[in-house]
Amino acid sequence: MADELLNHRLISERYFFPRPGVLTDPFWVDCSDARLACSYHEIDPQAKTLVHFHGNGEIVADWQGDFVDLVQQMGCNCFLAELRGYGQSTGIPQLGKMLEDVVPTVEALGRPASELIFFGRSVGSIFAIEAAAKFPEAAGLVLESGVADVLERLLLRVSPQELGCSAAELAAAVAADLNHQQKMINYTGPLLVLHSEHDGLVDVSHGQRLYAWAAGRKELKIFPRGNHNDIMYVNAREYFEVIRHFIKSL
Repeated sequence: MADELLNHRLISERYFFPRPGVLTDPFWVDCSDARLACSYHEIDPQAKTLVHFHGNGEIVADWQGDFVDLVQQMGCNCFLAELRGYGQSTGIPQLGKMLEDVVPTVEALGRPASELIFFGRSVGSIFAIEAAAKFPEAAGLVLESGVADVLERLLLRVSPQELGCSAAELAAAVAADLNHQQKMINYTGPLLVLHSEHDGLVDVSHGQRLYAWAAGRKELKIFPRGNHNDIMYVNAREYFEVIRHFIKSL
């Protein structure tokens, strides 16, 4: 029942906003019924790798270029993870299946989890948190404009009645696979949470909750400027300096 609800057509249509894109040299990840067109940028096979899960309405191609260059200047390889149905990937963006894609995506790198830093922006935080839950020995976790309560976000766009279930059944389905509070409690590695104080899409309370739930060494940076989609650009210098300092501390 949980998978059936999370993969429901209405959640796919109303919660996810994929668009096509083409990569010149995709790093293909084979999942059960989809191929994900990711992008890998290596500077040193011995260096840590930042695994980046992008936000909604974005694709991997948006993050090539300056972002990759800045990550590499921090001494890290950069792996841009694509979502099913986004960019050049095949498949349909179904939440349950997208969660299942996280493990094969991470394993495709063939690197020890202790050398990986998971980074999730906006809806990508869902998959970065899942990665940290499945690979708790990860070197670090960065959540930018992240989602603490997935049910809260889903209910903004779908109702239980439309999904053919009760409110309790939907809550149980989300709790079964998307209990971010429990995942953050279980993850004891280093955490960096970035959020805008005036995020008009995913309220700053989400970032504050993710930070509060975490059990390990953690840092919370709330930017007084910027909104959900321009937090990086408005605060570029400080944004990347905070990330650089976090990576250096690992």
